[in-house]
Amino acid sequence: MRNNSLRAVTLLLAAGAFVSVVPADAMAQRGGRTGGQGGAGQDAPAGPKPYAEVVTEDAQTRDGMFKVHRIDEKLLFEIPRNQLDRDILLVKEIAQTTLGIGYGGQAVGNDVFRFERRGNRLLLRGVSYEAVADPSRPEYLAVKNANVDPIISALDIAAFGPDSTMVVDVTRLFTSPPAELGPGARIPGNVDADRSWVERATPFVDNVNVYSTLTFAQAAGRGAAAPAGGRGGATNTNPSNTIVMSWSFHRLPDEPMMPRLCDNRVGYFSVRFTDYTDEGQQVKETCYITRYRLEKKNPNAAVSDPVEPIVYYLDHATPTRWIPYFIEAIESWQPAFEAAGFSNAIIGRVAPDDPDWSPEDARYSVVRWLPSTTENASGPHVHDPRSGEILNAHIQFYQNVQRLQLTWYFTQAAALDPRARKFPYPDDLMGKLLGYVMAHEVGHTLGFQHNMKASSMYPTDSLRNESFLRRMSHTPTLMDYSRFNYVVQPEDNIPVDLLIPQIGPYDKWATMWGYKPIPGAESSDDERATLDEWAREQDTKPYLRFSTSGSSGTDPGELTEAVGDYDAVKATRWGIANLERGMQWVLPATLKPTEGWDDLNNLYGRMIGQWRTELNHVNAIVGGYNSQEKYGSQTGVRFEPISRARQKEAVAFLNEQAFRTPEFFLDREILGRLSPGGEVARIVSAQAGLLNSLLSNARLIRMSEIAHGSPAGAYPVLELLADVRAGIFSELGSGADIDVYRRALQRAYVGLLDNRLNPPPPPAAAAGRGGRGGGVPALATELSDVYPAARAELSALGRAVEAAIPGATGMKRAHLEDLRHRIAASLKGEEEV
Repeated sequence: MRNNSLRAVTLLLAAGAFVSVVPADAMAQRGGRTGGQGGAGQDAPAGPKPYAEVVTEDAQTRDGMFKVHRIDEKLLFEIPRNQLDRDILLVKEIAQTTLGIGYGGQAVGNDVFRFERRGNRLLLRGVSYEAVADPSRPEYLAVKNANVDPIISALDIAAFGPDSTMVVDVTRLFTSPPAELGPGARIPGNVDADRSWVERATPFVDNVNVYSTLTFAQAAGRGAAAPAGGRGGATNTNPSNTIVMSWSFHRLPDEPMMPRLCDNRVGYFSVRFTDYTDEGQQVKETCYITRYRLEKKNPNAAVSDPVEPIVYYLDHATPTRWIPYFIEAIESWQPAFEAAGFSNAIIGRVAPDDPDWSPEDARYSVVRWLPSTTENASGPHVHDPRSGEILNAHIQFYQNVQRLQLTWYFTQAAALDPRARKFPYPDDLMGKLLGYVMAHEVGHTLGFQHNMKASSMYPTDSLRNESFLRRMSHTPTLMDYSRFNYVVQPEDNIPVDLLIPQIGPYDKWATMWGYKPIPGAESSDDERATLDEWAREQDTKPYLRFSTSGSSGTDPGELTEAVGDYDAVKATRWGIANLERGMQWVLPATLKPTEGWDDLNNLYGRMIGQWRTELNHVNAIVGGYNSQEKYGSQTGVRFEPISRARQKEAVAFLNEQAFRTPEFFLDREILGRLSPGGEVARIVSAQAGLLNSLLSNARLIRMSEIAHGSPAGAYPVLELLADVRAGIFSELGSGADIDVYRRALQRAYVGLLDNRLNPPPPPAAAAGRGGRGGGVPALATELSDVYPAARAELSALGRAVEAAIPGATGMKRAHLEDLRHRIAASLKGEEEV
């Protein structure tokens, strides 16, 4: 088998941006040049000058990967010959910014460049790693000819130094940067070079950091909204905006790390490229996982400290009281690395008090505390595109994630943890909650994707057992969105520290799979058999599984925000019981004598949102599949329809819990403080959302397909609709009154079926009969059973309504007559389409 480690292939640029370059002799004839300093053409230079005339006695010089000379406002790079034609990773960040334009610490992007000499100029070329070919094969030439590294800038060599170093003036690269080096669309307007300058440049052995103040002038009358992830909707209307931009040039390793091939059964981020080497009678897509390079100090030891540990620094903006919790969270990953054979592999530290230390420095992995109203955090990392080696990570920790933790923990744990019953939380609780967020984001920076699958492999009853929770946590992985253990009931007397996720068995196993050295393997292909053997451990330990490729939301075991989705009906029953208990503390938790009711309105809405979220986990059972990602070494299919019995049970539960009015939300002490009305719309909109999901086109189409392929266990679409109708319209047969909430829900049901029969007109660019919605193409819906099923259900409902009208009076009768009218209009409208 061909060795497909990076030592055996040459990576070439795929099609990308193109820059028109005029030959040097033509430019000389015209008396100009192309963007010598990133700007417009100007007079041709006389050629390199003596070194002392360029690097004068006034120069402030520092040595490093490049020598950096500062002469007044000019910035010169002195580039050694051994740095030509070498890959350099450029990491771009916004270090400081104007109010309403992002935030300091915002990542802009990272790209690979090379310096290349052409006569008396240095070309800065952009490099991509999207196409490869074996250089010993003839097709290599075709790939090379089809892909040219675009020229970003052409810099005149101002002087040659000792050992033929090349001195170039790079000032305008950083005061009027070309598009490839600038912040892009994140900052509106164009750079005004007269109000922009280089702040400082600091070289180190393996990198050079440059900071510039850039001022952007907008066109008259134009404003700009804050970019995504900015200050929570703050709008910037300034005619000018000033930022401090950071560029960190980082030398990529001389010898790329031996990559590890991806496996869909294990959830790592990846770097992908197309291999055009003519093998296997098809173009091959190659995928490597992203991971840090860890090497044992003692290669013969089962567990050894690494040569270089993974270190995360907390920036100086981090509030002091959260520092211990953040360091604890970072280092909570140490047991996972021990499973891979490394001790003390990951360390958290406070940033040093060193004037040359910078959080934007590409050598360091840093946690940035960001003053943002965004209720989130993110964990991006920078990796070597040749091998997937993670070089650094900058975790972005938005300050207002605290508000998210307040409401999340209340909705899921107020019935279990007395500390959650009053805002704000004590520091010992909020510190643990923020630590959980930190540990999750650290996982992303270590290379891990989200894994929603593993948690559904835990028996739901076990999540109420203290000994199980201490051994396994309530989710096998921190990389799930399985937040806090809302399945626990008060009578279980579970310690509150077990409500928050911990490093779990999947985290340890997946770290082992990605990071453990495989003795004797000299290439990525040599590792395949061992990696496959490790991955097949999922067959006997289902809680080690990862999401199934192609499942596209059809597996109820791959849902976000789910606890105990092994049996979602049971888990949701227990979760709703805790929501009902928690309602008694909604008002006390948010009551502030000197403030209004914003917190109450927010928390009350999130309680309803949590109710809807948990019920959607039950929705997913209907028309769903159980799945497991498998490779050719494993037997059996990847997708199996869920049994009819489980689907019927789910619909019965939805009729009981989702489509009956949740009276526990109708607290007059709360509603009377929020608004003079609107509670019906608030509740019924949540119910209608659940109903629309349950009866989505995609789900109904799947159910029809299952009925054909697995008729013995099928749950026919007409039976589903009849079961839902029996729950939502139960008053028709009993003669009971229909309250205002139920009337609204019944109208929503008729409206939903009308939308299936008479969908709104499609957008102008859409094709087919109407915008069918439901997440499937229009033609697929057009040819499906959705229309006959909706027509049959409306007809059956119409007969039931007609039969109930004679015995009804008052508003009930008015409501039923209105339903009769709506149903008739829907059926008539469908006939006219």
